[in-house]
Amino acid sequence: MADKPPVEAGGASTDALPAARPKAAGNPVFRMMGLPNFRFKLPSRNWLIFLSITGSFTTAVLYDRYHKKRAQQRWCNLVSHIAQEPLPTTQMPRKITIFLSAPPGDSIRAAREHFHEYVKPVLAAAAMDWDVIEGRREGDVRAGLAEKIRKKRRKDGEKPRVSTEGETPEENEDLVQQLRTTTGVKDWEGVQGDLVLGRHTWKEYIRGLHEGWLGPLDPPPDTSPNSAHGKEAQSLATEQPPVADDASPTPDPLQTGAASGTTADSGVPPIEAPKPEPQKEEKPKQPIQIAPYISTSDYPSATLAPSTPNVLPPTTVLPLPHLLGFLNTPIRIYRFLNRRHLADETGREVAALVLASHVRAWDPRSDSTGSGPLSDNEALLEERRSNKAAIQGRWEPESVLEGEERDWHKVAWKRYQGEPERVWRNNMVIEPRIGERMRRFDLAGNEEDKARQDGGKDPAAKGYWENIKEMVGWEVDKTVKGWEHGLVAEESDERN
Repeated sequence: MADKPPVEAGGASTDALPAARPKAAGNPVFRMMGLPNFRFKLPSRNWLIFLSITGSFTTAVLYDRYHKKRAQQRWCNLVSHIAQEPLPTTQMPRKITIFLSAPPGDSIRAAREHFHEYVKPVLAAAAMDWDVIEGRREGDVRAGLAEKIRKKRRKDGEKPRVSTEGETPEENEDLVQQLRTTTGVKDWEGVQGDLVLGRHTWKEYIRGLHEGWLGPLDPPPDTSPNSAHGKEAQSLATEQPPVADDASPTPDPLQTGAASGTTADSGVPPIEAPKPEPQKEEKPKQPIQIAPYISTSDYPSATLAPSTPNVLPPTTVLPLPHLLGFLNTPIRIYRFLNRRHLADETGREVAALVLASHVRAWDPRSDSTGSGPLSDNEALLEERRSNKAAIQGRWEPESVLEGEERDWHKVAWKRYQGEPERVWRNNMVIEPRIGERMRRFDLAGNEEDKARQDGGKDPAAKGYWENIKEMVGWEVDKTVKGWEHGLVAEESDERN
């Protein structure tokens, strides 16, 4: 007999009551669409810390990038009218000379990237032409500028005291210039200008400027080991008496037998001679750097070149902040998040060079004595403190970008035995005859005010929402086509 269902106290069985349906969790709309159940809630403590840090850093980067582009566009708009000015077909455009070299302890790639990111946009907006003198190591810019000035002096009629055998005249070297002269193409008659990038390049620029105009045209005697002068001195220093013939060692019979392919009667097989090792391919050596034609101590007694102009080409010196080292990471992050100020300062100086509306002379004496110690080398600091003449009453170019020397790598301050002249480490020396001829570009007040009033927006560029509307297809072209002008005229007549 089947068991009866249990009966509760009220007399009703449990099977008679309908079972309660489980309550559906989540939004039924999402459930019908097959989407998972989204439960909106605050993230945990760790997620809040992560999102706040990453969000703050991303916001700071985007903010700096936005204002950096606006600062660059502000100065590009100021000089963009120069690109629209017509140029005669018989005249070359204005060409400036750019000097850049590898920072201390790094390659030249850092200087090139800085030029392409901060300097080139303004020059390209004005359609400027430029020539670059690069230095991969210390002293290359100095040698390049000095040789350029000496070449100009030879073209102006100066002749060296000692003529080099097999030397071709300068006119045969520059065939392009000869072709332009024969076709009637003239060079730019206005101001050209030089642009120097970084404190280390500025030191080499000043040294090469003095060497070119104060130094002789004859090269100094070459004392390198590869030269004839150096080989003769090296042979005299290492000369030894010849060895007598009877002092020669007795040949070993085993070696002679091995060389002839025979051995003694013992029946031992002949010993094979060792095969010569294949010669390794020698890598091309770096070109030897040209030694200075004149030292800084000979400046007062040197004769100024007769072809020296009364006013040298104006210059513009741009900062090149370059800091290395893991311990300097906080400073490097701060500079990375404030690149908009560097772009604004660099754009202003480049715009002054491009416009060339105001040129002034460097102050003959500067009251600034630097901003504290420049390095951790105590011997160098003691040497600079003892040289009171170099600290009191310095020229203005000596204090330009002086704070960058604190960021230089320690390689720039090391001393090596038998090292050549160290332009970066030595103090800058300016001869008054050269210093009074130097000029620099400056931006006029009205031009700077005009640039500051500009919002820094490209008039030809579209905004964010305009690009989205055009991409989606919401942008309505309100320009009237040529065949629609008649319909517009008829509608206006009907309304009237």
